[in-house]
Amino acid sequence: LGLDLHRTRFLTSIARERYTQVDPEAFWDAAIALIPREGDWFPRVELQSRAGAPLLVFRLRSAPELTRSVVVATWTGEDPRTVPGVKGPDLEAMIGVRTSVQAAGAGEAVILSPDGYVVEGTSTALLWWRGDILCGPRDEFIRVDSVTARSVLTLAAALGVETHREAVTPAELDGLELWALNALHGIRIVRSWVGGPRLAEHPGRLSMWRARLNALRRAI
Repeated sequence: LGLDLHRTRFLTSIARERYTQVDPEAFWDAAIALIPREGDWFPRVELQSRAGAPLLVFRLRSAPELTRSVVVATWTGEDPRTVPGVKGPDLEAMIGVRTSVQAAGAGEAVILSPDGYVVEGTSTALLWWRGDILCGPRDEFIRVDSVTARSVLTLAAALGVETHREAVTPAELDGLELWALNALHGIRIVRSWVGGPRLAEHPGRLSMWRARLNALRRAI
């Protein structure tokens, strides 16, 4: 889904690092060519530093079991993100945060702004519904540019669904339907928030939007 968007995000992130010793465009094309056309895969491309020199790495991983729902918990420690707008540099720190909430029964941790507003999950973008309006965090909250969330919002606009950006605390999501989105699982509903708001699920909405999103997928 959104392969060109993933490519643009990756190349833009590399450009920010100002590396001139690597050819990220040629690397990307070679990496895509290495992905088997059959099977369930979850590949990853990385920019690493080895002995002070940049190294582009391709990892071909089997896709884990997919789920339609997730439990979340609020991360109450310091913001683990050092480069919040770029996917990758804070990966290990985010995994550590997500692992820390598992003891409470959560599979994802929600990062809040210094003022307590919802920003993103450690591996997910967050969207929610106010009636028939699809909402997300304000752009001022720096976070990874989620290809899945962007695709859903673009699809919503094409279907004439009203969208809205807002600053919300966890408590202000009480009684709403909350989604966690990423490239692996697509759209998942947040079925509960440990120590947080009571969440809802509109019958049939998740299935409908998961089907709509899947219809956008194209073979590579």
